[in-house]
Amino acid sequence: MKVTVITVTFNSAATIADCMQSVLDQTHPDIEYIVVDGQSNDNTIDIIHEFEPKFTNRLRWVSEKDNGIYDAMNKGLRMATGDVVGVLNSDDFFTTTNVVEQVAQAFSDSTLDAVYGDVHFVREPDLTHSVRHYSSAGFRPWWLRFGLMPAHPSFYARKEVFQKAGLYKTDYKIGGDFEMMVRLFKRFNIRAKYLNIDFVTMRTGGTSTKNMGSRLTLLREDTRACRENGIYTHPIFICLKYFYKVLEYRF
Repeated sequence: MKVTVITVTFNSAATIADCMQSVLDQTHPDIEYIVVDGQSNDNTIDIIHEFEPKFTNRLRWVSEKDNGIYDAMNKGLRMATGDVVGVLNSDDFFTTTNVVEQVAQAFSDSTLDAVYGDVHFVREPDLTHSVRHYSSAGFRPWWLRFGLMPAHPSFYARKEVFQKAGLYKTDYKIGGDFEMMVRLFKRFNIRAKYLNIDFVTMRTGGTSTKNMGSRLTLLREDTRACRENGIYTHPIFICLKYFYKVLEYRF
C-alpha cells in the first residue's frame, strides 16, 4: 500500500532537515513524499536538494507562490498518488521509524476510511522531553462542537475520501484543518479508527496558538466550521476546550 506524506514549507530551514530525515527513516517500503514550498528565501530549498537523491525517486516537490497553508496542502493532495494520505508539518517529525508502517497495516481493514492517534509537543532545545501529550484516544464526533478533534498530524485517510469530500477551504486562515475534520465526520460520516501510537513530535509555537490574536481567529473559525457543517455550537462552547487542554500539559 502506497502512503503519501505531504509537508508544506515556508522558510523552514531550521527544522525541515529533522522532518525529512524522519520520513527517510520510515520502515514502510512504499512511501511517496511530497514537499510543497511557498518560495522560501532561506536555505529550505538547499536542504530539500540535499535530501532529494536519498529518497531515490520517492520525493516530489515544488516551490512556488501559494495563497496560504491550506492552498499549499491542496497542491499536495492534487499531486498525491498514494492510497492513503497524511500531512507532516515542516516543524515536526515522526516519533518512531515505524509510524507509517503501522498506518498501512491498519488500512488492511478495507472498511476503514481513516485512522488517527496521538502526538506530543517538545520545546527547544530539548527535543526529547515532552511538555504536552495530545491524546486522541477519547475522541467522539460530538466533541467537535467544543472545538476538539483528533490530532491533525496523526490523521491519515484514503485518497478517495478527499476526492469525495473536497479540498481544504482556503478562506480559513488557521482553522481549515478543523473544518476538514468537521466535514469528514459530520457530513461524510467517515469510519475512522484510533491507533494507540504516538505519531508525531511537534515543536511548540504553532500558527494556531502563537498569540492571542491567533487564538481569537481560531475561535471564530472553529465556530464557523461547525455551523457550516450542521453542528450547533457557540463560541463559549469552543472556549471550553482550553480547560480540557490544560490536562495535556506536563508540569
